[in-house]
Amino acid sequence: MTAEATGEWHGWRAAAEAALYGPEGFYRRPEGPAGHFRTSVHASPLFARAVARLLCRVDEALDRPATLDFVDMAAGRGELVTGVLAALPAEVAARTRAYAVEIADRPQALGHRIEWLPEPPPRSTGLLFANEWLDNVPVEVAEVDSAGVPRRVLVRRDGTERLGEPVAGPEAEWLDRWWPLASAADGTRAEIGLPRDEAWAAAVGTVDRGLAVAVDYAHTAANRPPFGTLTGFREGRETAPVPDGSCDLTAHVALDACALPGARLLSQREALRALSITGARPSLELASTRPAEYVRALAAAGEAAELTATGGLGDFGWLVQPVGIPNVLTGPAD
Repeated sequence: MTAEATGEWHGWRAAAEAALYGPEGFYRRPEGPAGHFRTSVHASPLFARAVARLLCRVDEALDRPATLDFVDMAAGRGELVTGVLAALPAEVAARTRAYAVEIADRPQALGHRIEWLPEPPPRSTGLLFANEWLDNVPVEVAEVDSAGVPRRVLVRRDGTERLGEPVAGPEAEWLDRWWPLASAADGTRAEIGLPRDEAWAAAVGTVDRGLAVAVDYAHTAANRPPFGTLTGFREGRETAPVPDGSCDLTAHVALDACALPGARLLSQREALRALSITGARPSLELASTRPAEYVRALAAAGEAAELTATGGLGDFGWLVQPVGIPNVLTGPAD
Protein backbone atom coordinates (compact mmCIF):
# COMPACT_ATOMS: atom_id res chain seq x y z
CA MET A 1 0.00 0.00 0.00
CA THR A 2 1.38 3.45 -0.94
CA ALA A 3 1.95 6.28 1.52
CA GLU A 4 -0.84 8.25 -0.16
CA ALA A 5 -3.31 5.40 0.37
CA THR A 6 -2.67 5.45 4.09
CA GLY A 7 -3.07 9.24 4.22
CA GLU A 8 0.55 9.78 5.17
CA TRP A 9 1.22 12.28 2.38
CA HIS A 10 -0.82 15.49 2.05
CA GLY A 11 -0.67 18.74 0.17
CA TRP A 12 0.67 21.61 2.26
CA ARG A 13 -2.75 23.20 2.55
CA ALA A 14 -4.34 20.21 4.30
CA ALA A 15 -1.22 19.51 6.35
CA ALA A 16 -0.98 23.10 7.61
CA GLU A 17 -4.72 23.29 8.29
CA ALA A 18 -4.48 20.31 10.64
CA ALA A 19 -1.20 21.45 12.21
CA LEU A 20 -2.42 24.98 12.95
CA TYR A 21 -6.15 24.61 13.58
CA GLY A 22 -6.84 20.95 14.35
CA PRO A 23 -7.78 19.72 17.85
CA GLU A 24 -4.10 19.71 18.90
CA GLY A 25 -3.13 22.54 16.56
CA PHE A 26 -0.60 25.26 17.20
CA TYR A 27 -3.21 28.02 17.49
CA ARG A 28 -5.12 26.12 20.16
CA ARG A 29 -2.13 26.00 22.52
CA PRO A 30 -2.60 27.90 25.82
CA GLU A 31 0.36 30.27 25.40
CA GLY A 32 -1.09 31.70 22.21
CA PRO A 33 0.82 33.25 19.30
CA ALA A 34 2.58 35.76 21.57
CA GLY A 35 4.43 32.85 23.16
CA HIS A 36 6.21 32.17 19.87
CA PHE A 37 6.51 35.35 17.83
CA ARG A 38 6.25 39.11 18.18
CA THR A 39 3.91 41.08 15.95
CA SER A 40 3.49 44.84 15.65
CA VAL A 41 0.76 44.56 18.27
CA HIS A 42 3.24 43.17 20.79
CA ALA A 43 6.07 45.50 19.75
CA SER A 44 4.39 48.68 20.97
CA PRO A 45 1.04 50.09 22.18
CA LEU A 46 1.57 52.73 19.48
CA PHE A 47 0.26 50.23 16.94
CA ALA A 48 -3.11 49.91 18.70
CA ARG A 49 -3.25 53.69 19.02
CA ALA A 50 -2.69 54.05 15.29
CA VAL A 51 -5.50 51.56 14.57
CA ALA A 52 -7.74 53.49 16.97
CA ARG A 53 -6.91 56.66 15.02
CA LEU A 54 -7.85 54.87 11.81
CA LEU A 55 -11.14 53.72 13.36
CA CYS A 56 -11.90 57.34 14.25
CA ARG A 57 -11.35 58.34 10.61
CA VAL A 58 -13.73 55.60 9.51
CA ASP A 59 -16.23 56.85 12.09
CA GLU A 60 -16.09 60.34 10.60
CA ALA A 61 -16.50 58.99 7.05
CA LEU A 62 -19.58 57.09 8.24
CA ASP A 63 -21.02 60.29 9.82
CA ARG A 64 -20.61 58.90 13.34
CA PRO A 65 -23.17 56.06 13.37
CA ALA A 66 -24.99 55.08 16.54
CA THR A 67 -23.02 51.81 16.52
CA LEU A 68 -19.48 51.61 15.18
CA ASP A 69 -18.03 48.12 14.67
CA PHE A 70 -14.41 47.11 15.14
CA VAL A 71 -13.62 43.56 14.00
CA ASP A 72 -10.19 42.19 14.94
CA MET A 73 -9.42 39.21 12.71
CA ALA A 74 -7.03 36.55 14.06
CA ALA A 75 -7.20 38.28 17.41
CA GLY A 76 -4.70 36.08 19.27
CA ARG A 77 -5.52 36.70 22.92
CA GLY A 78 -7.32 39.97 22.24
CA GLU A 79 -4.29 42.24 22.63
CA LEU A 80 -5.10 44.53 19.68
CA VAL A 81 -8.83 44.94 20.25
CA THR A 82 -8.19 45.65 23.94
CA GLY A 83 -5.60 48.29 23.06
CA VAL A 84 -7.82 49.92 20.45
CA LEU A 85 -10.75 50.25 22.87
CA ALA A 86 -8.45 51.79 25.49
CA ALA A 87 -7.05 54.30 22.98
CA LEU A 88 -10.37 55.56 21.60
CA PRO A 89 -11.83 58.90 22.69
CA ALA A 90 -14.57 58.28 25.27
CA GLU A 91 -17.39 59.35 22.95
CA VAL A 92 -16.25 56.99 20.18
CA ALA A 93 -15.55 54.14 22.58
CA ALA A 94 -19.09 54.40 23.95
CA ARG A 95 -20.49 53.71 20.47
CA THR A 96 -18.00 51.00 19.51
CA ARG A 97 -19.02 47.36 19.32
CA ALA A 98 -15.86 45.23 19.45
CA TYR A 99 -15.39 41.73 18.04
CA ALA A 100 -12.38 39.44 18.41
CA VAL A 101 -12.32 36.70 15.76
CA GLU A 102 -10.24 33.68 16.77
CA ILE A 103 -10.62 29.88 16.83
CA ALA A 104 -8.99 29.44 20.25
CA ASP A 105 -11.01 29.65 23.47
CA ARG A 106 -11.83 33.07 24.87
CA PRO A 107 -9.21 34.29 27.37
CA GLN A 108 -10.65 34.51 30.87
CA ALA A 109 -9.28 38.00 31.47
CA LEU A 110 -10.65 39.52 28.25
CA GLY A 111 -12.83 42.59 28.76
CA HIS A 112 -16.55 41.88 28.87
CA ARG A 113 -17.27 44.42 26.12
CA ILE A 114 -15.45 42.31 23.53
CA GLU A 115 -17.49 39.64 21.74
CA TRP A 116 -15.42 36.50 20.98
CA LEU A 117 -16.32 34.79 17.69
CA PRO A 118 -14.88 31.97 15.54
CA GLU A 119 -15.62 33.98 12.37
CA PRO A 120 -16.46 37.61 11.63
CA PRO A 121 -20.01 38.83 12.24
CA PRO A 122 -22.12 38.48 9.09
CA ARG A 123 -22.64 42.25 8.86
CA SER A 124 -20.65 45.14 10.23
CA THR A 125 -20.31 48.90 9.81
CA GLY A 126 -16.88 50.22 10.71
CA LEU A 127 -13.37 48.78 10.51
CA LEU A 128 -12.36 45.17 9.91
CA PHE A 129 -8.65 44.81 10.70
CA ALA A 130 -6.66 41.66 9.91
CA ASN A 131 -3.14 41.82 11.33
CA GLU A 132 -1.06 38.80 10.27
CA TRP A 133 -4.10 36.70 9.45
CA LEU A 134 -3.74 35.91 5.76
CA ASP A 135 -0.20 34.52 6.12
CA ASN A 136 -1.72 31.77 8.28
CA VAL A 137 -4.43 30.87 5.77
CA PRO A 138 -2.96 27.57 4.48
CA VAL A 139 -2.09 27.28 0.80
CA GLU A 140 -0.73 24.66 -1.55
CA VAL A 141 2.94 24.81 -2.52
CA ALA A 142 3.95 24.18 -6.13
CA GLU A 143 7.41 23.25 -7.39
CA VAL A 144 8.72 23.01 -10.95
CA ASP A 145 10.04 19.54 -11.80
CA SER A 146 12.94 18.66 -14.13
CA ALA A 147 10.55 18.67 -17.12
CA GLY A 148 9.38 22.21 -16.35
CA VAL A 149 5.99 21.10 -14.98
CA PRO A 150 4.65 22.79 -11.79
CA ARG A 151 3.59 20.05 -9.36
CA ARG A 152 1.97 20.09 -5.94
CA VAL A 153 4.40 19.53 -3.09
CA LEU A 154 3.27 16.75 -0.75
CA VAL A 155 4.45 16.57 2.85
CA ARG A 156 4.47 14.17 5.78
CA ARG A 157 3.85 15.16 9.37
CA ASP A 158 7.60 15.11 10.01
CA GLY A 159 8.22 17.65 7.23
CA THR A 160 9.51 15.21 4.60
CA GLU A 161 8.44 16.33 1.12
CA ARG A 162 8.02 14.91 -2.37
CA LEU A 163 6.36 16.06 -5.58
CA GLY A 164 2.81 15.05 -6.38
CA GLU A 165 0.49 15.58 -9.31
CA PRO A 166 0.72 18.53 -11.73
CA VAL A 167 -1.11 21.67 -10.63
CA ALA A 168 -4.40 21.95 -12.53
CA GLY A 169 -7.74 23.76 -12.62
CA PRO A 170 -8.28 27.05 -10.75
CA GLU A 171 -4.93 26.67 -8.97
CA ALA A 172 -3.10 26.49 -12.31
CA GLU A 173 -5.07 29.51 -13.51
CA TRP A 174 -4.08 31.43 -10.37
CA LEU A 175 -0.40 30.59 -10.94
CA ASP A 176 -0.58 31.66 -14.58
CA ARG A 177 -2.05 35.02 -13.61
CA TRP A 178 -0.26 35.86 -10.38
CA TRP A 179 2.91 33.76 -10.10
CA PRO A 180 3.83 32.35 -13.53
CA LEU A 181 6.14 29.32 -13.52
CA ALA A 182 6.02 28.53 -17.26
CA SER A 183 9.72 29.28 -17.89
CA ALA A 184 10.98 28.74 -14.34
CA ALA A 185 13.98 26.57 -13.52
CA ASP A 186 13.80 23.14 -11.89
CA GLY A 187 13.15 23.55 -8.14
CA THR A 188 11.48 26.96 -8.41
CA ARG A 189 8.59 27.22 -5.97
CA ALA A 190 5.41 29.22 -5.51
CA GLU A 191 2.67 29.37 -2.91
CA ILE A 192 -0.76 29.23 -4.54
CA GLY A 193 -2.62 32.09 -2.88
CA LEU A 194 -6.13 31.31 -4.12
CA PRO A 195 -7.49 30.36 -0.63
CA ARG A 196 -6.27 33.72 0.69
CA ASP A 197 -7.95 35.63 -2.12
CA GLU A 198 -11.17 33.81 -1.28
CA ALA A 199 -10.81 34.29 2.48
CA TRP A 200 -10.16 38.01 2.08
CA ALA A 201 -13.08 38.48 -0.31
CA ALA A 202 -15.35 36.70 2.17
CA ALA A 203 -14.14 38.88 5.06
CA VAL A 204 -14.60 42.08 3.06
CA GLY A 205 -18.06 40.84 2.09
CA THR A 206 -19.16 41.05 5.73
CA VAL A 207 -18.54 44.83 5.81
CA ASP A 208 -21.68 46.75 4.82
CA ARG A 209 -19.89 50.11 4.95
CA GLY A 210 -16.48 51.04 6.25
CA LEU A 211 -12.94 49.86 5.73
CA ALA A 212 -11.21 46.49 5.61
CA VAL A 213 -7.43 46.34 6.17
CA ALA A 214 -5.09 43.37 5.87
CA VAL A 215 -1.56 43.76 7.26
CA ASP A 216 0.98 41.06 6.51
CA TYR A 217 4.32 39.85 5.25
CA ALA A 218 3.76 40.44 1.55
CA HIS A 219 5.10 40.46 -1.98
CA THR A 220 3.74 41.61 -5.32
CA ALA A 221 4.18 40.49 -8.92
CA ALA A 222 7.30 42.62 -9.28
CA ASN A 223 9.19 40.75 -6.54
CA ARG A 224 7.89 37.19 -6.13
CA PRO A 225 10.48 35.09 -4.25
CA PRO A 226 11.82 32.33 -6.55
CA PHE A 227 11.78 29.61 -3.90
CA GLY A 228 8.70 30.64 -1.95
CA THR A 229 8.53 31.79 1.66
CA LEU A 230 7.02 28.89 3.62
CA THR A 231 8.67 28.71 7.05
CA GLY A 232 8.04 27.89 10.69
CA PHE A 233 8.34 29.84 13.93
CA ARG A 234 8.82 28.39 17.39
CA GLU A 235 9.62 30.28 20.62
CA GLY A 236 10.62 33.42 18.78
CA ARG A 237 12.91 31.76 16.25
CA GLU A 238 12.52 30.82 12.63
CA THR A 239 12.61 27.07 12.11
CA ALA A 240 11.94 24.46 9.44
CA PRO A 241 8.25 24.21 8.52
CA VAL A 242 7.09 20.93 10.04
CA PRO A 243 3.29 20.32 10.09
CA ASP A 244 3.11 18.51 13.43
CA GLY A 245 1.51 21.28 15.51
CA SER A 246 4.74 22.24 17.26
CA CYS A 247 5.36 25.49 15.36
CA ASP A 248 3.64 28.25 13.47
CA LEU A 249 3.50 27.76 9.70
CA THR A 250 3.50 30.92 7.64
CA ALA A 251 4.09 32.09 4.09
CA HIS A 252 4.14 35.63 2.77
CA VAL A 253 0.99 36.90 1.08
CA ALA A 254 0.49 37.92 -2.55
CA LEU A 255 -1.50 40.96 -1.48
CA ASP A 256 -1.90 42.23 -5.03
CA ALA A 257 -3.82 39.04 -5.84
CA CYS A 258 -6.07 39.53 -2.81
CA ALA A 259 -6.91 43.14 -3.68
CA LEU A 260 -10.47 43.87 -4.78
CA PRO A 261 -11.49 46.84 -6.98
CA GLY A 262 -10.80 50.16 -5.26
CA ALA A 263 -8.13 48.76 -2.94
CA ARG A 264 -4.77 50.39 -2.25
CA LEU A 265 -1.48 48.73 -1.33
CA LEU A 266 1.11 50.55 0.77
CA SER A 267 3.83 49.69 3.23
CA GLN A 268 3.35 49.73 6.99
CA ARG A 269 5.87 52.54 7.11
CA GLU A 270 3.69 54.66 4.81
CA ALA A 271 0.47 53.68 6.60
CA LEU A 272 1.72 54.45 10.10
CA ARG A 273 3.25 57.74 9.03
CA ALA A 274 -0.14 58.68 7.61
CA LEU A 275 -1.49 57.88 11.09
CA SER A 276 1.12 60.11 12.79
CA ILE A 277 3.53 57.34 13.84
CA THR A 278 6.87 58.61 12.52
CA GLY A 279 9.73 57.61 14.84
CA ALA A 280 11.00 61.20 14.98
CA ARG A 281 13.23 61.90 17.99
CA PRO A 282 12.04 64.55 20.47
CA SER A 283 13.80 67.90 20.65
CA LEU A 284 16.94 68.01 22.80
CA GLU A 285 15.58 71.22 24.30
CA LEU A 286 12.88 69.13 25.94
CA ALA A 287 15.58 67.13 27.75
CA SER A 288 16.68 70.20 29.69
CA THR A 289 13.25 71.74 30.28
CA ARG A 290 11.09 68.63 30.95
CA PRO A 291 13.41 65.61 31.28
CA ALA A 292 10.76 63.07 32.31
CA GLU A 293 8.65 63.99 29.30
CA TYR A 294 11.75 63.76 27.10
CA VAL A 295 12.50 60.22 28.30
CA ARG A 296 8.92 59.13 27.57
CA ALA A 297 9.02 60.74 24.13
CA LEU A 298 12.37 59.13 23.37
CA ALA A 299 11.03 55.68 24.29
CA ALA A 300 7.97 56.23 22.08
CA ALA A 301 10.22 57.31 19.22
CA GLY A 302 12.20 54.10 19.56
CA GLU A 303 9.03 52.01 19.44
CA ALA A 304 7.75 53.95 16.43
CA ALA A 305 11.09 53.44 14.69
CA GLU A 306 10.76 49.67 15.17
CA LEU A 307 7.23 49.68 13.75
CA THR A 308 8.34 51.60 10.65
CA ALA A 309 11.85 50.16 10.18
CA THR A 310 13.17 49.35 6.72
CA GLY A 311 14.04 45.66 6.58
CA GLY A 312 11.67 44.97 9.49
CA LEU A 313 8.08 45.68 10.48
CA GLY A 314 7.95 48.79 8.32
CA ASP A 315 8.16 46.61 5.19
CA PHE A 316 4.89 44.82 5.97
CA GLY A 317 2.18 45.36 3.37
CA TRP A 318 -1.13 47.06 4.10
CA LEU A 319 -4.06 46.21 1.83
CA VAL A 320 -6.65 48.95 2.36
CA GLN A 321 -10.15 48.24 1.01
CA PRO A 322 -12.84 50.93 1.34
CA VAL A 323 -16.44 49.71 1.28
CA GLY A 324 -18.96 52.45 0.50
CA ILE A 325 -16.74 55.24 1.87
CA PRO A 326 -13.75 57.20 0.51
CA ASN A 327 -10.23 56.04 1.26
CA VAL A 328 -9.47 57.46 4.72
CA LEU A 329 -5.87 56.23 4.84
CA THR A 330 -3.79 58.35 2.52
CA GLY A 331 -0.04 58.26 2.17
CA PRO A 332 2.76 59.83 0.14
CA ALA A 333 1.34 58.68 -3.20
CA ASP A 334 -2.02 60.41 -2.64
